[in-house]
Amino acid sequence: MFYDFFVGVVMQFLSGVGSSVGAVRARVADKIDDWRADLLEGGSGVKFLLALLFVALFSSAILGVLWSAEPEVFSVRDALALQSAQAKNAGKPLTGVATTTTLIRVSGTLLEKTGGFISNDIAPPGVWMDNIPNWEYGVLIQTRDLSKAMREAFSRSQSQSTEDSDLALAESRFNFDSESWAVPASESEYREGIKFLNSYLRRLTDADLHNAQFYARADNLRYWLSTVETRLGSLSQRLSASVGQRRLNTDLAGEERATRSTAAPAELMIKTPWSEIDDVFYEARGSAWALLHFLKAVEVDFADTLAKKNARVSLQQIIRELEATQEVVYSPVILNGSGFGLLANHSLVMASYISRANAAIIDLRELLSQG
Repeated sequence: MFYDFFVGVVMQFLSGVGSSVGAVRARVADKIDDWRADLLEGGSGVKFLLALLFVALFSSAILGVLWSAEPEVFSVRDALALQSAQAKNAGKPLTGVATTTTLIRVSGTLLEKTGGFISNDIAPPGVWMDNIPNWEYGVLIQTRDLSKAMREAFSRSQSQSTEDSDLALAESRFNFDSESWAVPASESEYREGIKFLNSYLRRLTDADLHNAQFYARADNLRYWLSTVETRLGSLSQRLSASVGQRRLNTDLAGEERATRSTAAPAELMIKTPWSEIDDVFYEARGSAWALLHFLKAVEVDFADTLAKKNARVSLQQIIRELEATQEVVYSPVILNGSGFGLLANHSLVMASYISRANAAIIDLRELLSQG
């Protein structure tokens, strides 16, 4: 008898739950029918949502256009004069101040330009953009290379000397992932790097302190230029691959007994996917923008070294080639015409300037190596 009573209670409960679920399901179905009818008849609610969506998309498009503006080339000497005025140093700028100040200004531009740092955005319009994030990556690569050279070469008198603690911390911050948007965000890490660079600059310009140095020697400059050479060589190859070519494998050329870990074909087909052509172009453009400023700063700090080697004009020629990479792009898209066709190929034009600058850097390194 108890069993029959328990089964009856359970069945009543389940029937009540079933009726409740059915009622909820019916109300949801009625609501969906109302929305469908409102959508088909063009009701006020649907019109409001469509208008709101249009305003959001239009605003994102306008912001995207504004944020796509690349920063202008700034005057390194003006930035140096401003820093000297703030430091109340009316005399000749100390060695290393131009390079450090320019590195701070270039890295700060990544965070302070129109739209701020976009590479790690997860909301419109930044999440839809790709040209400026690739431009930022090119600038960031050059910033990382120079901060590494400052830690390993410019600030050390010899290989056994102690590295500068602020420069070591700055380098590690600039090597943080550029697409991290939280805990920590990329911007916060890069601001920390700028803070450590400013700390190094304060110690460098303080006459009472002797724990920060910048050595403008030919071997230090050659060390950094060797890194620049490999970066530009890689960019030139990637830009040239926009049209696609069959290239002979020259990896082991010049060494009779050279070996490799795995076999590779004697001929390679190299072609950049069409969806990445503008990415490579803007990465090269950003890299050239940063390098242009760094070389102008090096011209100031290494003036005596360059004059001794009669190499200043070689450096100025490199700067001139890089200035050409910053000309206005009038086309709304990066064109990829083939060979001598009707349409231009922006990647090949950029590759030409990058290759000439790279060849001049090789010549400059040779000049600096001579006694």
